[in-house]
Amino acid sequence: TRRPLRWGAAPHAGCRFLCPEQTIPTGEAAGMTMMFAVAVQSLLLLHPSETHAKRRPNTALVSARMQFGDIEQSLSVTELQRLLSERNVDFRDCLEKRDLVERLRSSSASGRFSSVVAGPPSLTESEGRTVDTFRRVSPSVCFVQTSQSVVTSPFSLRAMEVPAGTGSGFVWDADGHVVTNYHVVASRGAVPRLVRLKLQGCSEALEAQVVGVEADKDIAVLRIRSGALPPPVPVGTSSDLQVGQTVLAIGNPFGLDYTLTTGVVSALGREVDGAGGRPIKGCIQTDAAINPGSSGGPLLDSRGRLIGINTAILSPGAKGGVGGNIGIGFAIPVDVVRRVVTQIIRHGRVVRPSLGVNVLDDWRRRSYEEQLGQPLPGVLVVEVVDGSPADRAGLQAARVRGADVVLGDLITHVDGEPVRQVEDLLSAVEEKAVGERVELRVLRNCDANRPATLSAQLVDRERGLPAAAPAAPPVPFGRFGRRR
Repeated sequence: TRRPLRWGAAPHAGCRFLCPEQTIPTGEAAGMTMMFAVAVQSLLLLHPSETHAKRRPNTALVSARMQFGDIEQSLSVTELQRLLSERNVDFRDCLEKRDLVERLRSSSASGRFSSVVAGPPSLTESEGRTVDTFRRVSPSVCFVQTSQSVVTSPFSLRAMEVPAGTGSGFVWDADGHVVTNYHVVASRGAVPRLVRLKLQGCSEALEAQVVGVEADKDIAVLRIRSGALPPPVPVGTSSDLQVGQTVLAIGNPFGLDYTLTTGVVSALGREVDGAGGRPIKGCIQTDAAINPGSSGGPLLDSRGRLIGINTAILSPGAKGGVGGNIGIGFAIPVDVVRRVVTQIIRHGRVVRPSLGVNVLDDWRRRSYEEQLGQPLPGVLVVEVVDGSPADRAGLQAARVRGADVVLGDLITHVDGEPVRQVEDLLSAVEEKAVGERVELRVLRNCDANRPATLSAQLVDRERGLPAAAPAAPPVPFGRFGRRR
């Protein structure tokens, strides 16, 4: 209607909220109930301390869509994860999009939300939040110790257990799974069957079984069988992190248990040498103090949600025996951690269906959008491995022509699911089975006027891709491509 809207305060369920009088007649119960649900869920989904609203889905629209059941077609995997994280709802065991949708709907029905406990009056609001975060999360952080058998005398047949390595870890779920770094449990090169863990308040160390490891991502999953465990660390997302936001690290540096350090996200998309001999890409750089013994501990945002696992530091003096923190530490992003840990728990190893492509990291793609002055609504292919499913399907990578860069294919959908970030592509591919075919919708040379649909059959990344090392990515993209 072109008539000017008249707004009024409509009472409903003990609240009053503004709505157009022409669109919702007074007394229309169904309409009022829907408007009330939209208003209340909008307030609950938006946290007042967050400042990145432009990157967040329209929560009022999401709530309305939930009423009409089309959320599956409306939101990407990343957006669903972000909404669950905003509501403090655990989604670490959700591998498929339908699992995330069901978890979001169940949380909407149950109304599960948490609040921050105020600190003492002498503390500022920021200090009170930090204190509360440490009190809530620190009981879930554990001290990890490995040992080895050593024969102390050639005349003795009895071996002694001596410490071999130490680090940190944290409780992942209510089933007793604990996550730490691979290099913490395999400090002597071999992965032991059992390690010892000590939790806050426990007088004796507990034995933990090694469930599985992923050396390439420097992740290990342990399991302790104890009746009384602290709650798992809440899981957040890392795809929407911003340089400058506050982070907290909890660990056991030099054996000093339950140490808290704070800092900021210093940079994103860093590359760190992994324990398995391959680089870990997309790592978080932070100036929160991380020292020997902190490895495997959680890196948290200001609300106490897991955003990464502390894994390494830059220490120029380490070769001279004087290594320590100089303000440059690195953490494995939680989006990677959640995917790897869930597969290890379910399968005992990481099974990776693969297309055989390298793609550009999200933060680098956003930089190219600004330089080119055009949107790139998808994931940009920067390398196609010869003989891979992507190569057979006809995917085209970015390439260098003289002094110019010719953009490659931009993947926008996988089996009809929108792909807006790298994590969307990862989730869409890795929830499929090896040997399954997927339909890829792409924009040729990132041109919106040249859409194309391709079909590729996924292979096991460890067994189905060619053994020969692929060619290096195009020079302008340097080391920032990611294998998918």
